[in-house]
Amino acid sequence: MDLLGWFIFLFALLFSVMLHETGHFVMAKKFGMKCTRYFVGFGPTIWSTWRGDTEYGIKALPFGGFVKIIGMHSLDDVDDPADEPRSFREQPAWQRIIVLCAGSFMHLVLAFVLVVGLALTVGMEVGTNQLSSVASCVAATSAQLNNGTCGSPKPSPAKQAGLRAGDTITAFNGKPVNGTQLSDAIRATKPGSAVTLTVRRGDQTLTLHTTLVQYPGSTGGYLGIGQTTAFQVPSPLGAVTDFGSFFWQELSGSVQAVGALPAAIPRLFSKDRSQTTGGQVSSMVGIAEATGQAVAADVGWRYKVEYVLLLIAAVNIFIAAFNMLPLLPLDGGHVAAIVWERIRAWFARLRGRPDPGLVDMRKLVPAMFSIFMVLVFFSMIVLVADIVNPVNMGQ
Repeated sequence: MDLLGWFIFLFALLFSVMLHETGHFVMAKKFGMKCTRYFVGFGPTIWSTWRGDTEYGIKALPFGGFVKIIGMHSLDDVDDPADEPRSFREQPAWQRIIVLCAGSFMHLVLAFVLVVGLALTVGMEVGTNQLSSVASCVAATSAQLNNGTCGSPKPSPAKQAGLRAGDTITAFNGKPVNGTQLSDAIRATKPGSAVTLTVRRGDQTLTLHTTLVQYPGSTGGYLGIGQTTAFQVPSPLGAVTDFGSFFWQELSGSVQAVGALPAAIPRLFSKDRSQTTGGQVSSMVGIAEATGQAVAADVGWRYKVEYVLLLIAAVNIFIAAFNMLPLLPLDGGHVAAIVWERIRAWFARLRGRPDPGLVDMRKLVPAMFSIFMVLVFFSMIVLVADIVNPVNMGQ
């Protein structure tokens, strides 16, 4: 089952990469650019065929894929001068930007289909009013909160209120709430605020009081409860709303985690790796391992399907956002270069001078190489950490 999880993730990753390349390919064809190759994988060619002026094929190493669009930049030679009008660099700036953004857009489409499809079929896991656990003390970080560990001996607000596992909270500050409304109400309450909880315990209805504290990683309140979960199928509009919430959560979380990664490098190889936000950043090996653990876990099939699909959706959102950073050699860096070209052309027109043309990529090669080496450096560190000190589910 663990190997099945690895296979599922690696297949999903290959599919995502080819979807990315398909986005570039389809839009380039749409605008009349010449695409000479569309291949799955790298290395020696196993099979290929020509359709029009494009060679389609499969290579031996299934670690991605690529599309060849002629004349991508000033250093890209075009074999036949007659093809120059169909080169990427000869097209209007807006068309080139659309082609470059199409890859990331396809990742977002895939994430949308996965999340909305999951919501409308299997359903989304939501918290109920019934408590599955009550934290004994206050967590100091989001990682501690997720792992159920403590950062101080101070009792949690839930513990101070006298809440117990099995209790059902029916109202928060006198307002009836369901499971989702309860968690939203807690996080929307300012830390330090006194709150009143209406609780059903067996045949009894109790009124309990406590004061919320700071929620780790946010400005919201923290009560210290775990809610039992159930799967709920929302309306189509609700499913779209779920995707919006999921998208923002993953995007903001990714930014926070990547930003914290440099400082967390020493923790990547320590026993408390999972206790830091940056330490939870994983390579594709780590994510594949997490998928394998999820598939092999002794839980219901719905939980497995939800975890795997949301994980794949989260990876695609991260790739889409990361790829659009204005750094070469990422697509976002090429978009930034085109925008700079048009800014230079606008200033040239104002001064009555000719368009300076394409950005000279030779001047950008040192910067491209430096950025590439930094990305490789961090990728290799995280990869090694995932091999020798993986972040395990439930750690």
